[in-house]
Amino acid sequence: MNDKKKYGFTTTILHSDRQKSIEHGSLHKPIHTSVAFGYKDARQLAEVFQGKQPGYRYGRQGNPTVGALEDKISKMEDGIATICFATGMAAIGAVVQGLLREGDHVVSSAFLFGNTNSLWMTVNAQGARVSLVDATDVANVEAALTPATRIVFVETIANPRTQIADLKRIGELCRERGILYIVDNTMTSPYLFQPKSVGAGLVVNSLTKSIGGHGNALGGALTDTGVYDWSRYPHIADNYKRNPQAQWGIAQIRAKALRDFGASLGPEAAHHIAVGAETMALRQERECANALAVAQMLSADARVAAVHYPGLPGHPQHALASELFRSYGSLLSFELNDNIDCFDYLNRMQLAIPASNLGDTRTLVIPVAHTIFYEMGAERRAAMGIAESLIRVSIGLEDTADLVEDFRQALDQ
Repeated sequence: MNDKKKYGFTTTILHSDRQKSIEHGSLHKPIHTSVAFGYKDARQLAEVFQGKQPGYRYGRQGNPTVGALEDKISKMEDGIATICFATGMAAIGAVVQGLLREGDHVVSSAFLFGNTNSLWMTVNAQGARVSLVDATDVANVEAALTPATRIVFVETIANPRTQIADLKRIGELCRERGILYIVDNTMTSPYLFQPKSVGAGLVVNSLTKSIGGHGNALGGALTDTGVYDWSRYPHIADNYKRNPQAQWGIAQIRAKALRDFGASLGPEAAHHIAVGAETMALRQERECANALAVAQMLSADARVAAVHYPGLPGHPQHALASELFRSYGSLLSFELNDNIDCFDYLNRMQLAIPASNLGDTRTLVIPVAHTIFYEMGAERRAAMGIAESLIRVSIGLEDTADLVEDFRQALDQ
């Protein structure tokens, strides 16, 4: 494979392992289970620890199998470096652990995955203030900025109500102010969207979701796109400034959040995710088509009170999604009329499975207010527009006609 030629998305992923030599001619990077790495020359070991030459120190800080996956994710996001973590939440936690200090300020979209919301509440209680705003309008983000604002954080498509942040204009604002812009790309995936295109300095992906895609491995990733000027970030320690300037941030996160905090991705999980990633584009094409078909059917049924999916023309950010994304994603949510019990509806489904994951090959459904958003309370749910009857759907690979019929027949009482 010519490593100087620009190949397509899937071709690049399929052959990325072969950009570096693989043991015994294996087509996949093998699973390296060792946690320790020996060197014939003790001086070489010291140089690896000092960052003077590449190599592996200890399994908590890196592994050849995990390293191969990091290379894949960097290529997907057109980034300069990636760190993989045990989960997507660990990747977001790495930002807190590696970059924030007491007195810092974060502006975040208010429309967040429940656990991310919980994490920001923890951060807010520990000395770094977090402002939650409606990020569908850049004016709300700008109004929340203070001299202490270090980070602006948004999701591409919000889980579960599918609001879309004003991604491009927020990126322009952050660039003007020298603020680190972090975009969680989980709900779109690198196939549908690259946040680098709107100025994101760091990109979060939950590898558990569409990248791995088979519900068999947890993982998360943080990618440095090379867009952000780390000389403008005030909390980079001097010892990480020995690296080239573009690597200051990722070097500090790898040390302070991966090495010290220890939320490392295991090699077995990395292997599952890497293999799953090879079919991401194919899966996403089918899942997005299925999602649109289901959303259209539900929106045309009088027994459904509301459908939230960016692919529908009535969605508030439909035009923005059409401009930025390759397609509209595999996540949708909908609200039933008051006379239909959401639990009874779910129990009548034959194919969709009540479960809490996203991005699986199978269609998964969950009553949001009673499960994943229950802990935050009714007041916060109401502020996020989460109705008591809201059902979140992660669309899978089933035959389109079968899936549409399953959602339709469950409406029959």
